[in-house]
Amino acid sequence: MSSEGQAQRGIVKPAVLLVTALAVLVADQLSKGFVVAALALGQQAHVIGNVVQVWHVQNRGAAFSLLQGGSILFLLVSVLSVGMVWYFHRVLRGRPLWIHLVLGIFLGGALGNLVDRLRQGYVTDWLSVGIGDLRWPTFNVADSSLVVGIGLLILYLLLAGPDPREAAA
Repeated sequence: MSSEGQAQRGIVKPAVLLVTALAVLVADQLSKGFVVAALALGQQAHVIGNVVQVWHVQNRGAAFSLLQGGSILFLLVSVLSVGMVWYFHRVLRGRPLWIHLVLGIFLGGALGNLVDRLRQGYVTDWLSVGIGDLRWPTFNVADSSLVVGIGLLILYLLLAGPDPREAAA
């Protein structure tokens, strides 16, 4: 293969990761902006009866409103998460393209909540699912992306065998 073809192939996976992360970040920030503009803090709007609600909440804790009040810790975790994505992107560069898409989903989620913490000192959460008082903690697009990204990455790492090129080295 020509060096030009190798160079083009070499930018596809980073591009997929970055474009995916940007798409998740934009979706996260736009959805939070819409909720902030449409609902007062603490206000709820029922989407599917009492089961699915849009609920404007300020989260000073971790994903899904857990561990309230650890802002500095969560900033550090966010920065470490970005570093982790870079590490996995490098280590898994010979793996299928979709794994870089998964890393982009995770990175977009990490950046979405990081932007909120840096800009506001808290994360805007807005989706509440449950029945009556039995509810999942309120979350947002970034939280969902973090959970989906880490879940798929763990599943891949558990189920995928070693890359034959890595085993030969």
